[in-house]
Amino acid sequence: MNRADESTYFRDYLTRTGDMMVIKMDHYLDVYPRILRGWSGRNLTFLEIGVYKGGSLDLWKGFFGGQARLTFIDIDPACKALEIPGTHIEIGDQSDAAFLIDLAARRGPFDLIIDDGGHKMNQQLTSFRALWPQLSDGGLYVVEDTHTSYWPGFGGGFRAPASFIEFAKDLVDRMHSWYTDQDAEFPLHPLAREIGSVQFYDSMVVIEKHLKPAPVSVASRNGQIIRSSKLLEVRGRKSIF
Repeated sequence: MNRADESTYFRDYLTRTGDMMVIKMDHYLDVYPRILRGWSGRNLTFLEIGVYKGGSLDLWKGFFGGQARLTFIDIDPACKALEIPGTHIEIGDQSDAAFLIDLAARRGPFDLIIDDGGHKMNQQLTSFRALWPQLSDGGLYVVEDTHTSYWPGFGGGFRAPASFIEFAKDLVDRMHSWYTDQDAEFPLHPLAREIGSVQFYDSMVVIEKHLKPAPVSVASRNGQIIRSSKLLEVRGRKSIF
């Protein structure tokens, strides 16, 4: 699949669906081509939480092709009957960390994880905490339908501390904890070495895993390059310099 086909694949797919229904927010069909540019046809390991009507199985199989190892999970045992060639469905609870860790040991590590499961806060948070260590370097962790973070009935609410949106905002802080000069209240967090980016879209959060050393600044004059970690060592600063 070339990049032009990738850019239209998800919208074009809606005209080719079979009996198994695909349900996505309309604007996701524009987000996925952006974040998965160059991913089609790759030899990768994929996990999606949530099967429901089963339409996503053929959607992702068509996008990634025959080399991809595609795993789906759902809590409903009836979903096992929706399995199609080239896909694997496991039945289990996404809020059961032991189930997820066992699954990852058998089917992972994963290059792409999509949480389109129950959308409740305890489900999204448990799944992320259990599966983030099972995500490959360079991989993406996608949480769909994060508008439920604003629904009290799902454990959320506007700026509710236990919501996934507030958790994702905290990940932004952890990613930047390299630069702290408030060591007591904001120490360097291990996730600073693992998070490459946290991207917020309407009703969707995408976290990129990027294992990396401490950042350095780069200066160059007359072709001579100087790297420095001084930015991470200054305390009590009043200026960026």
